[in-house]
Amino acid sequence: MVWAISDHQMMLAFVLFVIAGVSDAVDGFLAKRFGMATELGAYLDPLADKALLVSIYLTLALLGQIPAWITILVVFRDIMIVGAIMLSGVLEKPVTIRPLRVSKLNTTAQIVFAALVLGSLGFGLTLGSVVTLAMYTTAALTIVSAAAYLREWMRHMAS
Repeated sequence: MVWAISDHQMMLAFVLFVIAGVSDAVDGFLAKRFGMATELGAYLDPLADKALLVSIYLTLALLGQIPAWITILVVFRDIMIVGAIMLSGVLEKPVTIRPLRVSKLNTTAQIVFAALVLGSLGFGLTLGSVVTLAMYTTAALTIVSAAAYLREWMRHMAS
């Protein structure tokens, strides 16, 4: 997808994004439905999702297709969470990773925003106000999610 976006092949990037999303959903469904979920998968799946989203956001921002500030916000939140987890381990107070409801909403908003941008670029559509609304919704949920994780982490560290 990064190559497709960098090469201005936005339709291809959009199609690959949709395929990645569908395969991720099928993988999650099968793991839960047939009891094939693993601890490793519980770590790798969200990591793969974040790697995909961060790389798309970075590439779109570098090409000037989305504002840099939304990318910085999304990446900063993820770095903050990873940093807090690492610091907890160093301080010998390991924290259990569990997604918060607001985090799931945030990830959904990030996916929708990326899909809208890639889709509008790929199909040559003008979705100005829809994309803008999705961007500000993503920003708000990213901030709320970061604050919620920070609050949970501080409670954990104080206990």
